[in-house]
Amino acid sequence: MSSSDELLMRRALELAALGRGNVSPNPMVGCVIVHEGNIIGEGYHQQYGEAHAEVNAINAVKDQSLLKGATAYVTLEPCAHWGKTPPCANLLVEKKLARVVIAAVDSNPLVGGKGIKILENSGIEVITGLLEKEARLLNKRFFTQIEKKRPYVILKWAQTADGFVARSDFSSKWISNSSSRQLVHKWRAEEDGILVGKNTARYDDPSLNVREWVGKNPTRLVIDSKLELANSLKLFDQTIPTICFNTQKSEKIENLEYIKLSQGFEVSELLEELINRNIQSLIVEGGSYLLSKFIEAELWDEARVFTSQNKFERGISAPILGQISSEIYQIQNDLLHIYYHV
Repeated sequence: MSSSDELLMRRALELAALGRGNVSPNPMVGCVIVHEGNIIGEGYHQQYGEAHAEVNAINAVKDQSLLKGATAYVTLEPCAHWGKTPPCANLLVEKKLARVVIAAVDSNPLVGGKGIKILENSGIEVITGLLEKEARLLNKRFFTQIEKKRPYVILKWAQTADGFVARSDFSSKWISNSSSRQLVHKWRAEEDGILVGKNTARYDDPSLNVREWVGKNPTRLVIDSKLELANSLKLFDQTIPTICFNTQKSEKIENLEYIKLSQGFEVSELLEELINRNIQSLIVEGGSYLLSKFIEAELWDEARVFTSQNKFERGISAPILGQISSEIYQIQNDLLHIYYHV
């Protein structure tokens, strides 16, 4: 593999990332098509249910005769099955490409090597593993769903300089600054679901939608085991699909669904329900008790923790992760620590 191969795959990864927040539960995929050293077509998967990256890249090629003998750089193994669109591997064969360079093999059992086999059986040279680590990182949500049978779980909270997430009366607005809060809205637009516990819903009355960013709203999720929350809360306004996990009933009323779980249910049961509904990624926004349940169960992948300069002196303590952060960012006067579960 040459440096130009790596450069072209990096471009494909850049394209793939443009689909963030719009293609779940499908993976983000980018494709670059090259003829005699020149890029003749680029594409990425733009919207769930619509054309895949390879199709968009091929359609972008003005002179279709150049596809014969060309090389495609694809961030994920081309699909080999009929879903909402035809198999991309078959299209590459049909267009008579000579070479396909793939970053990561698809671990989905419907694909898993089958796309590569179709290409190789037709005489196309296939190379895999170029920037595989970067490609898997980009699609960490997709690979977690396929390989761990659960959503990718992001824990998020803001804490004071002295380690509290709320005052003793559960009030917490606002610990972090306006720029940090805007960043949280960007994150919401990138994930499938957002979860809070009963006390956060009751005392903060959050909307859990995307307001300070442009993007789709995540599915709102709340745990209210005994159905004690007031129907007047913003969570129950039915403007956005919302799920209430409880131990009393299963019922659906337009945009609001009640899902009955077992008495004393564990986090794993909740995650199983989410993955069955194609919720591939989840932000857990609190409170401290709920966040700690995910930490204790070791069912989290990433934590994003804002620390402000404010102090409460007493209140509800922040969860404890027990590991050192991997990344630290300054957001005005807040510090953002990023942790990856090890």
